[in-house]
Amino acid sequence: MKTSKLLLSLTAGILAVSVAGCGSGTGRGGADSDTADSGDNSGALVGIAMPTKTSERWIKDGDSIQASLEDLGYETTLEYADDDIPTQVQQVSNMITKGAKVLVVAAIDGTALSDQLDNAAAAGIKVIAYDRLITGNENVDYYTTFDNYTVGVQQATSLLTGLGVLDADGKETGATEPKNIELFAGSPDDNNANFFYDGAMDTLQPYIDKGTLTVKSGQTAFTQIATLRWDPATAQKRMQNLIASTYSGGEKVDGVLSPYDGISLGIISALTGSGYAPDALPVITGQDAEAASVKSIMDNQQYSTIFKDTRALGEQTVEMVDDVLKGEEPEVNDTETYDNKVKIVPTYLLDPIVVTKDNYKELLVDSGYYEASDLQ
Repeated sequence: MKTSKLLLSLTAGILAVSVAGCGSGTGRGGADSDTADSGDNSGALVGIAMPTKTSERWIKDGDSIQASLEDLGYETTLEYADDDIPTQVQQVSNMITKGAKVLVVAAIDGTALSDQLDNAAAAGIKVIAYDRLITGNENVDYYTTFDNYTVGVQQATSLLTGLGVLDADGKETGATEPKNIELFAGSPDDNNANFFYDGAMDTLQPYIDKGTLTVKSGQTAFTQIATLRWDPATAQKRMQNLIASTYSGGEKVDGVLSPYDGISLGIISALTGSGYAPDALPVITGQDAEAASVKSIMDNQQYSTIFKDTRALGEQTVEMVDDVLKGEEPEVNDTETYDNKVKIVPTYLLDPIVVTKDNYKELLVDSGYYEASDLQ
């Protein structure tokens, strides 16, 4: 009897260990379901949520990430939301339901996906914010982007260079004749827009304070100059209103700070429609090196744009996804800057570059980003 009891006790112990081992698995809803690297993730599904197809850069981003992940053997689902928040919310929810192990999200509104992020975390899904920081939720695991404060600095510096206030080396020229400028900012629901604005204003404000630059409309606050959804038509209408209300006495706009190429084209349309000659436009900045704006730079209409090589951003994001799914720690190079109002999100930053007529061929054509025929 003692032997039988001992055997029963040992058997029960073995069963208990076995059950405990099964219970410690990392399936959805399990105690350890906070990681996406459990088990064999070969062929895992990755959800890619992009904001819109109205900007060519997002099409390139989505296609590139999808192709690279599929080359690594992962399955993907790629969705574009047409700049409609409820559509993106539903798309991300569907990706979670389909069983995605990682989500790559370029948010339309950085505050609108909180419930989806909570659901993702509960399911053990990792979330990578792509180029636009998702705010107000702790369940943003990583962020890949460019140095967006530097983008703003570069836009403002190129404006100053185009106006002759700074030379090509960034040194003051001693120019004293005041220049009239107007300011545009990005969408208020895109966290990046604040970084662009801060970098630009920190650079321009000293020249505004000493009278080298004059914002004749008086509109300098972010809320006054923001452009919802980065919409070119909205920018065009605002520029038309500025010309009619502030420059009706014959004064000219000498320069316009524009944060994005689509906005720049809207501004150019407003100016030419108001009587500015295409070959005598103000100095106008931009961002994203979109083909239409590069052509505009070649034609001496837009002065500059900021090139953010989305090939490099996509590659870094794909590496991050691959590391997560292999249970490895993704590479980051900034753990201090990007506060999403709940946490500091570990980030990988890439460097932006100023593009003008002098260097567009080297940066954009010779590097293979565009074919020469794309810019004809």
